Amino acid sequence: MPHYDLVIIGTGSGNSILGPEFADLRTAIVEKGVFGGTCLNVGCIPTKMFVYAADVAATPAGSSRLGVDEELTAVRWPDIRDRIFGRIDPIAEGGAEYRENHEDNRNVDVYRGEGRFTGMKELRVSFADGRPDEVVTADRFVLAAGGRPVIPDVPGLAETGYYTSDTVMRLDALPKRIVVLGGGYIAAEFAHVFASFGVAVTVVNRSGALLRQEDADVSARFTELASQRFDVRLDRKTVRARRTDNGVALDLEGPQGAETVEADLILVATGRKPNSDLLDVGATGVATTKRGHVVVDDYQQTSVEGVYALGDISSPLELKHVANHEARVVRHNLLHPDDRIKADHRFVPHAVFTSPQVASVGLTEAQATERGLSFVVSKEDYAGIAYGWAMEDTTGFAKLLADPATGQLLGAHIIGPQASTVIQPLIQAMSFGLDARSMARGQYWIHPAMPELVENALLNLPLH
Repeated sequence: MPHYDLVIIGTGSGNSILGPEFADLRTAIVEKGVFGGTCLNVGCIPTKMFVYAADVAATPAGSSRLGVDEELTAVRWPDIRDRIFGRIDPIAEGGAEYRENHEDNRNVDVYRGEGRFTGMKELRVSFADGRPDEVVTADRFVLAAGGRPVIPDVPGLAETGYYTSDTVMRLDALPKRIVVLGGGYIAAEFAHVFASFGVAVTVVNRSGALLRQEDADVSARFTELASQRFDVRLDRKTVRARRTDNGVALDLEGPQGAETVEADLILVATGRKPNSDLLDVGATGVATTKRGHVVVDDYQQTSVEGVYALGDISSPLELKHVANHEARVVRHNLLHPDDRIKADHRFVPHAVFTSPQVASVGLTEAQATERGLSFVVSKEDYAGIAYGWAMEDTTGFAKLLADPATGQLLGAHIIGPQASTVIQPLIQAMSFGLDARSMARGQYWIHPAMPELVENALLNLPLH
């Protein structure tokens, strides 16, 4: 039974922990899938590469209002797909090769198998190639095993067949019709991608709005715009899935009664869940929440001393920039156990790379109200700035929440072109305590650039 100083489970952000400072330790990495984790292989990076191609493909549909008549003549799905994974797959393979064979990692053993705890700091690794299981122990563990798609309990779904965000990007051919089950960020992004490539998209959602975790005004606007572009079915219960002569079908129950949606394939985009159950973390004494996330303290340590966790297995935020931050915290705390640092989750931003883009940081209006906070609100339309005129954007806006007494920003929410970039100065202001009035008046804002949306929204806040 090999014993290690440190075992890391998962090769996403967890793989970034090891460096020269760990050279004196006997370490191991356990990975049941492809090196690089969710973000590199099935998440942020490939999806945004598809989104960028989709943005380009969607340009002709709106260009005529600018006096430019364009036509989309073809979408070569295999070329789009292979450009993306032709770059990503070698990175994943190179990461594995480096850990397994490079002299920098001579103190690192790589276990290409699925780990499962069988006792206190005792992990059994099962190998897909038929080798006998191995049991390893360690003084310290890092749980960085990520998550996986949630599959809803829909009768007939397994027999009918479906895709998830983990598999749909490697389709052999572009379908003519697709039904997307879900209404969150995964559903929104893939609906945009496939619709831009000419696929007829139907979105089926059990609630009455899309992106309902966003601020209510943003969610309402996105739902309105998405309904103009896709066949959006809200407040629908999925009764069953079945195969048809021409593809697949979902039988639904909605406000108007029974209905059926037919398509070539089903994309299940109903969220993701942590892999803590696959690791059976309870067997080593690690506590989890009701949703399965590993419970960690401010130092990213679990309920068991010496066992740390980071990324999607412990964070409900499920964001790569959060996982990277937590990996840096865990790395420091492993190297400096007597001088540990805390993770900072105060102002975590996120973005949805759909069309239009959505970005957010801080509290929504509903959250601020629920907490009983005093706040003021301002909204600024893209149409109110010069660059918005240039783009002919009539639907996007920024919405800010601030403390009326101090001017400190409580939340920022943007829907519109390049929202994920435009929001960055607001994240910076919240992180460093810059009040709205000082931010607006204490610097130059390039005219006529898109950040004037932020400037005007700041100036519109009715502060004391």
